[in-house]
This record gives sequence, structure tokens and C-alpha cells, in this order.
Amino acid sequence: MTELGLPDGIQACLFDLDGVITKTAVVHAAAWKQTFDDFLRRRDGESFRPFDEVADYDEYVDGRPRADGVRTFLASRGIRLPEGAPDDPAGRDTVHGLGNRKNELLLELIRTRGVEAYDGTIRYIEAARAAGLRTAVVSSSANCRDVLRSIGAEDLFDVRIDGIVAAERHLPGKPHPDTFLAAARDLGVEAKAAAVFEDALAGMDAGRSGHFGFVVGVDRVGQADALRAHGADVVVRDLAELGERS
Repeated sequence: MTELGLPDGIQACLFDLDGVITKTAVVHAAAWKQTFDDFLRRRDGESFRPFDEVADYDEYVDGRPRADGVRTFLASRGIRLPEGAPDDPAGRDTVHGLGNRKNELLLELIRTRGVEAYDGTIRYIEAARAAGLRTAVVSSSANCRDVLRSIGAEDLFDVRIDGIVAAERHLPGKPHPDTFLAAARDLGVEAKAAAVFEDALAGMDAGRSGHFGFVVGVDRVGQADALRAHGADVVVRDLAELGERS
């Protein structure tokens, strides 16, 4: 598959959604910032330190299931909240309440801003399918299917492992490799025959620990060195670059 910039033996491609297929990572970061800043401002008063949309987002929440993102970021500030219940009201001071507030804000931002796809990724997926490779989308988002439908890309994937499927199958999210491994199994290939395409550091960790055949880091925000440190075999700014490397 040299025309795709992939090693010999790769039979399937596993793509993250936000930041790889769609330009929604910045929208996620904005929703997280508003959620956490509102909570921290109420909690900390004059000692309030805002959520950083780049550093905190990349390190603690990007690529993780929503509740894990809440727990991980708050732990970085020495804060532990009650878990609450999945149907907690948005904004309640529980893990699920803050997560539901973030999702509420995210959906509003998507409605007002819309969703765009990365053209280079769409062309790459189409080329991979034309070359006979199987494809899957692997996302922690529970809104994955709706987002794919909004950009007309649902039919580009043989398998979808998203937040809904992960919950149904009790799969831990990234940085654990389980969702990617489930996608490979559903496609009928071994991990060593699958390539992972991710922009999140947690996704790199998942690709490395899952022993996948190739891990592509997609650098949208200038973190190439961090992507390599977390397990990327190659780092590109856009998937269109992969074919150029062959």
C-alpha cells in the first residue's frame, strides 16, 4: 500500500473522528472550557485558574470518554467530585453532571457553527477503500453517527465504534486500546494488520499499547513531538501527505 504511505501487510484503517475526519476538536475544546471555567469560577472564587483550551485539552480530555475527561482534568487540579448518575441535570456538580453540560454546549455549538470535514482525510479514506482496505471510525463521542451523517460520510466506514457502542459493550475508552481492538475484530483483521489514525495523545497511547501495525499521528495543533513521544510511527499535518511520502 505504498501509494497510501502504509507498510505492507496493512489491511484496515481505523480513524478517529474529531480532529482527524472532522474539524470539531476546536468546538469540543470550547465546550470543555466553558463547562470547566463555570465550575471552577464558582468553586474557587478569586483563586480561579481557567481551563487552557490547548494544554489542558490535549493532556486531560482530548480523545477520552466524556466522564473520563471530567475525572482526569479535575484530578489535575486536586478535585474529586461524586460520580452522580448518567441522567444528572447538566451542570450539577458531579462527574456526569459536568459531562452532560459539556455535551449540551457542544451540541449547541455544532448547531450554530456546523460541522466541516477535512477534505484530505475524506480523499484518503476514499483512496483506501478503492485500494481494497476496510475502514472503521473509532470515537469516544456519543454523537459520532449524527456528525458523520451531517458531512455525508457515514457510508465510508464498514464499522463504527463510538461512545454508544463502547458503553453497550463495556469497553474502556482511550488511552486504553479496547475500542480500536474492537474495531479491528469487527473488521476481521488482527491488530498488526490495522493502521490507527489519531490526533489525540490518548489515541497515540491506545495505538501503541494495542500493538497495531502502524500508528499515524495527525498534527493539527503543533504537537508533533508529543505525538511521536506517545507512539506515532509517523506524524503528518494532513493525511494527503501520506501518499506524498510513498
